[in-house]
Amino acid sequence: MNIYPSNIDHERVFNQLHSLADEMKSVERAFSNTLENTHPSNRVSAANLIHYLVLRTAEIRQTQEYLHKIGLSSLTSCESHVLSQLNNVLRWLSPAYVQREDIACTFEVAGRIRQEKKELLLGPDSYTNRPHIMVTLSNEVANDRMHMEEILLAGMSVARINCAHDNPEVWLQMINTLKKSMAKTGITCKIYMDLAGPKIRIKSIKRKGEAVEKITIYENDRLVLAGGNEFVNEAQRTVLEIDPAEIISMIKPGEHVFIDDGKFEAKVLEAGDASCIIQIVRISTKKPTLRIEKGINLPDSELTIDALTKKDLSYIPFICKYADMVGYSFVGTPDDLDHLRNELRKHVHENRLPAIILKIERLSSIQNLPGLLLTGMRDQRMGIMIARGDLAVEIGFERLSEIQEEILWVCEAAHVPVIWATQVLESLNKTGFATRSEMTDAAVGVMAECVMLNKGSHIVKTIQVLDNILKRQIGHVDKKRYIMRPLGIAKNFLDDTCLKQQVS
Repeated sequence: MNIYPSNIDHERVFNQLHSLADEMKSVERAFSNTLENTHPSNRVSAANLIHYLVLRTAEIRQTQEYLHKIGLSSLTSCESHVLSQLNNVLRWLSPAYVQREDIACTFEVAGRIRQEKKELLLGPDSYTNRPHIMVTLSNEVANDRMHMEEILLAGMSVARINCAHDNPEVWLQMINTLKKSMAKTGITCKIYMDLAGPKIRIKSIKRKGEAVEKITIYENDRLVLAGGNEFVNEAQRTVLEIDPAEIISMIKPGEHVFIDDGKFEAKVLEAGDASCIIQIVRISTKKPTLRIEKGINLPDSELTIDALTKKDLSYIPFICKYADMVGYSFVGTPDDLDHLRNELRKHVHENRLPAIILKIERLSSIQNLPGLLLTGMRDQRMGIMIARGDLAVEIGFERLSEIQEEILWVCEAAHVPVIWATQVLESLNKTGFATRSEMTDAAVGVMAECVMLNKGSHIVKTIQVLDNILKRQIGHVDKKRYIMRPLGIAKNFLDDTCLKQQVS
């Protein structure tokens, strides 16, 4: 079926867009209490987010095709200033249209807000408007000031400390070395600390009642997931003991289970309060060996465990004292966000709190993204991290490209800075050699405000390559809007052709 019929009516297009504009203001009024609760500096952005959500509930593909055909904006790059763009299109469609005067978020205002939010969260923009580069610090760099200075000089502007590794003593060494390096180089750098959150992992493996470190898995194998030692004497079963144990009671028959970053896919056959039986339906690795401590993802299950663990809570006083930003793992609902905010306020240090970065890595966090953004915008500063590792497992690898773009669109509508994370230039960082596909992937990071690199033995080279890619790409792209920087291939061709014609 052709969704772009040639006989679409000019007046019908105008009426649809006019109705959409009215609906945007109507829904904005319905959300007046929510908007009132956002930080004063975020109210224009929150209202624009509401307008964008209204726009994206409408079927306007035929209208967009018509607008493109007659040479007007087809609204494909209006995220940051939705109602203003719609208002301008209506004016061009009908000279008799009386423009709205209740529009706070124009193109110019949106650009200013985006830049202010980026600098407020991530620091001054000292790299020709390219995204900031976040680097995960390793414990080896904790007392190596020369290496820290190399990383800063290469282009790091945000230092990431992963609280899933090391301890506060090592973290403090990292921070002190970073501060000394900043003083020496004159380069400023924000500190981001990442809470680990609850990690669902295989605590132990028992085969025929005996504990083992690893097992080989085959398709159609049936395994037992247990929260304790209920099946340790079951001679005919392979038992995976899961931590945290209470997860087991939340699993239902028919749901999917992904193990070891999605390498093993299983389906739940039977489920009880203390154990469940799963069957392996897909294996995506040439070496199907499963070891203890490997992670488990349950995208279909309704998990009610707290996003903050006891260990996370114990780290919050340290984070409040030293960090500019705190990454929130496993967040799924606005209530999760309120919980962390309340805990941070208990340990406010020198009248400042770290900004919360919501890590989007669960299906529920995608489904609740608008609510999470509006709740987060009660604070002056906030950000989003697209944590593509767990996210890909949760939603399916084939949907990752689509979903990460949707997250970027919605966050641009809210003027909320985005951090692009997970396996960026991973091969280059680990081996010193990049793949072609990861170069292309890194270039997409230009649509975010910050790109995260993991730790690696070739980190300085990787920062330099990423810096080069982003600086080149920024001349062609502003967020998701393509811009027309002069093209060398166009100029060279025309100059050569004209020269040849003059000579002849």
